[in-house]
Amino acid sequence: MNNYRILAVDDEEDLCEILKFNLENEGFEVDTANSAEEALKMDIASYNLLLLDVMMGEISGFKLASMLRKDKSTAKIPIIFITAKDTENDTVTGFNVGADDYISKPFSLREVVARVKAVLRRTAQNAPTQLPEQLTYKSLVLDTIKKKVSIDGMEAPLTKKEFEILQLLLQNKGRVFSREDILGRIWSDEVYVLDRTIDVNITRLRKKIGIYGKCIVTRLGYGYCFEAE
Repeated sequence: MNNYRILAVDDEEDLCEILKFNLENEGFEVDTANSAEEALKMDIASYNLLLLDVMMGEISGFKLASMLRKDKSTAKIPIIFITAKDTENDTVTGFNVGADDYISKPFSLREVVARVKAVLRRTAQNAPTQLPEQLTYKSLVLDTIKKKVSIDGMEAPLTKKEFEILQLLLQNKGRVFSREDILGRIWSDEVYVLDRTIDVNITRLRKKIGIYGKCIVTRLGYGYCFEAE
């Protein structure tokens, strides 16, 4: 899966830039639009999530969301409303037009980032995915059906978590995943897991896949990626 692409639509240019800066620092690709009309000229179907202000010009965020939900190409894109309108009726209206979450102004940027990640994680888990039967890199073969990894035809004895980490990295060669990303994807159902757990599993995984262990690269301060030579 490629990096998540987010479109922030708000008539406050400064707010759009703040959202863009903070979300890009989290590894997202972010574009902005300062009106619904401007957003409609963009390829909205190419985004993984929309952040919509409610009070905007002639086309409100609610109206834009309603339009997008009626279009097959954009109907399933997650939408988070960010707005100063926080009455119960406004919130109900937001969810009725298909919002996945609703954040009231003023808000903390940490809260926005956390909610964006939560919605993306939830919608990604619900979305049907079609994995190839095998992921390969040179003589390293990961069989997604039989749940086994082999190198030069010899099976590598990976644990379930090691297998899932390798699958995530191999499926997204070159993409850096933070420890938080990996925890959210691999340990999503477990209540309390230390970041150190990721490091331990990565260390064991590197040893078990032999010469390909060096392909799992640490990006200090960012996380891990599978880097093809």
